Amino acid sequence: MRRILIVRTDRIGDVVLSTPVIKAVRDAYPDGFIGMMVSSCARDIVDGNPYLDEVIVFDKKRFGGIFGAFRFSAILRNKNFDTALILHPVKRVHIILWLAGIKKRVGLDKKWAFLLTDKLPHTKQLGQKHEIDYNLEIAAAIGADTGQKNMLVPVKPNNRLRVENILKENGLNDKGGFVVMHPGASCPSKRWPAKRFAAAADTITERFNKKVIVVAGANDKRFAREMSDAMENEALDLSGDLSVGELSALLEKAGLLISNDSGPVHMAVALGVPVVAIFGRSEPGLSPRRWGPAGKDDIILHKDLGCSPCLAHECKEGFKCLTAIEPEEVVEAAGKLLRING
Repeated sequence: MRRILIVRTDRIGDVVLSTPVIKAVRDAYPDGFIGMMVSSCARDIVDGNPYLDEVIVFDKKRFGGIFGAFRFSAILRNKNFDTALILHPVKRVHIILWLAGIKKRVGLDKKWAFLLTDKLPHTKQLGQKHEIDYNLEIAAAIGADTGQKNMLVPVKPNNRLRVENILKENGLNDKGGFVVMHPGASCPSKRWPAKRFAAAADTITERFNKKVIVVAGANDKRFAREMSDAMENEALDLSGDLSVGELSALLEKAGLLISNDSGPVHMAVALGVPVVAIFGRSEPGLSPRRWGPAGKDDIILHKDLGCSPCLAHECKEGFKCLTAIEPEEVVEAAGKLLRING
């Protein structure tokens, strides 16, 4: 095996949690050519990773449908990969890799797994391990070591420069002198109410003398705006204004991240920034045991209220597991991590 393709085409946080696989495969095949196939939104997570030879962006809109699959498979075929590690099962991905003629295709026994050559049992829904461990199990199928679990998110100089300029313009020159808060998330079962974020932010500003910076993707700007509007103190709202690479540069300088269960949590951990992560859902495959921050001192706030089964985004109980978390609990967790980290 000399040309190996690692494939993860879902969200930003999922790709961050897959980065230990890159290092594990590089250690197992130091002279191999290693590429990674990711979606457009996650390019900044792996572009510049020192253990990769190539980043291949799979634009789902551009290469949609069966004809798109044929066109993208032709691109991969020309790259002569002999092995593919599929970390997240997707029918279209399985079809593309099969069409590309990659001889060894390793993945999970789900979503048209008959197109794979090597299938591992799909047990992620049981939530018995962290997502990092599930990813490394697939890498182990080609002899990679599963003991190294450190994530890596590179920060490019141009992104660092823009963020430094933004911080200087707002009088935030000291590393760790501010707290980043992320009130967005991909579904309502992950979103702590924005007004509670606001209450926690006001107390953190007053009690710890820390400026709060609010971040969110373009689709979640309304939650950031709701939070900022509800605050009594002024926050710096950068929601929708940062690329993924620039968000990495911002988190790199933060003293703390407070976030819903979302991609920035794992970015912060990879960058060595402490995290307070707010979780709702209790279904095993969606729980903190599988998706929680992997840092040594990170704090998870999660209230399992015994809803069985947990209906996640189809909750009929008004997401009471989220509303059970009080702003003061977030403030206390923030204070603990701010003290630990100076």
